[in-house]
Amino acid sequence: MKLDKVHHVAVICSDYRRSLDFYTRVLGLTVVAEHYRKDKDSYKTDLALDGDYIIELFSFKAPPERLSWPEAAGLRHLAFAVSDIDAAVEELDSKGVRHEDMRTDEYTGRRFVFFHDPDGLPIELYEK
Repeated sequence: MKLDKVHHVAVICSDYRRSLDFYTRVLGLTVVAEHYRKDKDSYKTDLALDGDYIIELFSFKAPPERLSWPEAAGLRHLAFAVSDIDAAVEELDSKGVRHEDMRTDEYTGRRFVFFHDPDGLPIELYEK
């Protein structure tokens, strides 16, 4: 099988408006399409980064909490490459987003930092 690229990542949130604000205002993603699904009383919203569709944001009534600690099997985190990690961290600070201390990848020498979305999904910013 020849895969061309990752098409999208699906994220289920517990508070749709709060998460939509986070992914658009904090991360700077843009809404490509927003669909309210009346039969499920939920939203499916497609979000893009620089015009590339990358995240489906779903809302469901009372989804179970995500197990983060200890680490569970499955998707561990969502990572974004950034050209200027210092500026990105300053922007997180200016928007009141708490984050871990900056670390350095022992294999590549590149710096990275973790923070969380409103539901605790770990997000990583990784220096290009």
